[in-house]
Amino acid sequence: MIEKIKELLNEETTKKLSLDNFKDVLKIKTSSEFKELVKSLNNLTKEAIIIENKNHEYSLTKNTNYIVGHLDLKEKGFGFVIPLDTQGDDVFISRDAVNGAMNLDKVLVYVSRNRSGTRPEGEIRRVIERKYTHIIGTLQYRDGMGYLISDDKTIKQNIIIRKENYHGAKKFDKVRAEIINYAYKGKIECSVSEVIGNINSKGVDILSKILKYDIDPIFSDKVKQAAAQFTKVNDEDYIGRRDLRNEMIITIDGDDSKDFDDAVIVKKLKNGNYTLGVSIADVSYYVTKDSILDIEAYKRGTSVYLPGTVVPMLPVNLSNNICSLVPNEDRLTITCEMEIDQNGKVIKYEIYPSVIKSYKRMTYSKINKIFNGDKDLNNEYIDLVEMFYDMRNLAKILKKKRETVGSINFETDEAYIILDDQGKAVDVVLRERGISENIVEEFMLKANQVVAEHVYWLNLPFIYRVHDKPTEQKLHRLLKMSSALGYQVKGKTEISNLELQKLLANVKDTPAEKGINLLMLRSMQKAIYSEQNIGHYGLAFEFYTHFTSPIRRYPDLIVHRLLREYLFKNNQSTKTIEYYQEVMPEIAHQASETERKAVLLEREVVDMKKAEYITKYINKVFDGIISSVTGFGLYVTLPNTVEGLVHISELRDDYYVYDENLMILIGERKHRIFRIGDKVKVKVMNTHISDGDIDFKIM
Repeated sequence: MIEKIKELLNEETTKKLSLDNFKDVLKIKTSSEFKELVKSLNNLTKEAIIIENKNHEYSLTKNTNYIVGHLDLKEKGFGFVIPLDTQGDDVFISRDAVNGAMNLDKVLVYVSRNRSGTRPEGEIRRVIERKYTHIIGTLQYRDGMGYLISDDKTIKQNIIIRKENYHGAKKFDKVRAEIINYAYKGKIECSVSEVIGNINSKGVDILSKILKYDIDPIFSDKVKQAAAQFTKVNDEDYIGRRDLRNEMIITIDGDDSKDFDDAVIVKKLKNGNYTLGVSIADVSYYVTKDSILDIEAYKRGTSVYLPGTVVPMLPVNLSNNICSLVPNEDRLTITCEMEIDQNGKVIKYEIYPSVIKSYKRMTYSKINKIFNGDKDLNNEYIDLVEMFYDMRNLAKILKKKRETVGSINFETDEAYIILDDQGKAVDVVLRERGISENIVEEFMLKANQVVAEHVYWLNLPFIYRVHDKPTEQKLHRLLKMSSALGYQVKGKTEISNLELQKLLANVKDTPAEKGINLLMLRSMQKAIYSEQNIGHYGLAFEFYTHFTSPIRRYPDLIVHRLLREYLFKNNQSTKTIEYYQEVMPEIAHQASETERKAVLLEREVVDMKKAEYITKYINKVFDGIISSVTGFGLYVTLPNTVEGLVHISELRDDYYVYDENLMILIGERKHRIFRIGDKVKVKVMNTHISDGDIDFKIM
C-alpha cells in the first residue's frame, strides 16, 4: 500500500490527493483496505515522506516547500538544516524558528524564502526523530528544584530535575540525565541516570565529554570474557602462515604507546632495490564476523585517544596483549611484502598470513636520536643501525615518488597535553615529529596503497579510504586569498594537486606559510570510508585503503577479514560477494560516523585542557599568529597551538569591516588589516574551561 501511495503521488496528474481520491483511484471497498490506507498515510506523514495540507490533501514532501534534514544548531541559537537530499542547499534557521528542536535532530522544515537572495531560510515545523536522549551537565539547586547546567551550549531551554529524580546526585555533581519530557512548559525535564562525580574530582571533566558523545568507556563483562579466552598463540594457529620469526622485524611507536599493531623490516638488495615488509597484527583471526567482539568493534568503530587516557575499540586483552606485537613473543600477522626500486615503484609484492616475533620495540625518539648522532643509542642498537639508514633512504624515495604525482604534505602542528597527578593540564607543548615518524608514515601509506590496488583489480566488494576533490567555492576562496598575498595559482574551477603542492612550497618559511596551510587544509573535503573507489585527492592516490591499524580502526579489521576471505581462503563465491556488496555501504558509513565523532570528542577535550592550562596566564601577553578571520572577530594561535578568540568588539581602535572573499578585517578609518598568517601580540583575558573557549585581546 505504501509503495502504491508513493507511486500515485509521483505521477504528474496526481501530485495532490485527498483520502477520498485515494479510495477512488485505488478502488478501495472493504473496511480492512480502508484501515490499511489510513494507517499507511499516517505512517508516511509521521516519517515526513508525505505532507498533508490544510485542505487535507497529501503530497510527496519533495514536491512541496518542505524539506527533511538534520539540524546543525549553533551556540548563538540559530542553525542550519542539512537536507537528507544532499543535492539541496542548507537552510538557515533563525533562533525564533528552531521551535524546541535540538542539535542533530531530524526535522521537518518549511522553506519560506531566500535570505538576501542567497541561502534559503525556513522554520522547523516538527521534530521527526530526536538525536539525544540524555544530557550531560552539572546539577544545581534553585527554589527547591534541581536545574541542570548543560555542557552542550546549544541547549537554550532551562533543564529541570525534580527532587525525586536526583537519584543520589548532589549539588555540583556532573551527571548524565535522561530526557523524560522535551517540552514541559517551555523547559526540558530530566531524570538523573548516572552520577559521573563532583565537578572537581579527577577525570570527571574528560569522562563527562566521553559520555556526551555516547561513547561507553567500559566494556561489558560478556565482551571482556570473550576477549579473555585468547591467552596465547596455539599450535593450530601457525597452520598456513609464513614463518618470519627469525627476521629482524621491529615495531616503531611513541614512548607511551601500548598497542603495537604494525611492524616493519627493510633490506637493501644486490640490484639496488629495497624489500619492505609491513606486518600488521592479524586481529581478524580473533575478531570473527558477527561475534560479540565484532559487534562491539563495529559499534565503537575506532579507539579514542585523549590526554592521559584512551577508550579502546577492543578490550585490553586483545589490544595490549595477544594482538599487540610485543617483542620476543610469537604474534599472528598479515604481511604485505614489497620490492621497491630507486624510483619508488613497486616491482612486485606479496600479501600473506604470517607469524612474527618482534626483534625489538623501538621508539620514534630513540631512532631520531640515533640519526642525530647519539653514540650510546647507536652502540646499544648497533645490529639495527644499518637498517635504520636503509629505512630512511627508502622513505625519502617513497616521499619523492608521492610528490611527483602531486601528493600534498600539510605542515600542521599537533599539541601534546601534559597532565599532573590530579589530571589537570600543566603544560601544552608541540608534539615533535622527526625522521622516524616520516619513515613509518611512508611505509604505512605504501602498504595501504598496494593492498587497495590489489583488491580493486579483483573487482570484489571492498572498503576504501577516499578523499574527494575540493569544491569550486572553497577553491575560489583559496585562490582569492593566495592572490591577495601575492601568490598566483594556475586554475579556475579546478586546480591540480601539483599546483597546490607548488603553492605550499612557495610559501614555506614565509609569513604567509601558516595562513595558506590553514586555508588549504580547510578547503579540503573530509576523507571518509566508502565502498566506491573515487581515489584520494590529498594523497594523489588512485587506490587507497586503511590496512595498517586493525587494533584501533574497524575498517582495517574489515580489510583484513576480506583479505582472509578472498585471498587466503580463496572464497570468492557469489554468496560471499553478494553479502559484502549489501553490507559494505553501511559498514563504510558507520566507520566514517564513528571516526567523525571521535575526532570531535578528541578536539573538544584537547581544547578544554588547553583552556585549563592557559587559565593560570590570565593578563599575560603572548606572541601569536592569526589562524582564522570571521565576521565576529579573529582567532589567534600561540606557538604551542593554544587558540583564542579576539572578539570584534575588542578591536576598539577603529570600526572593522569583514571582507568575506579575502577573509580579512579592515579598519574604515586607519585601514589596518587583519589577515590569516599575521603575527600579533595578545593578552589572555578570560577562559571558559568546560567549553574550551579562550578570550584574547590584541595588544
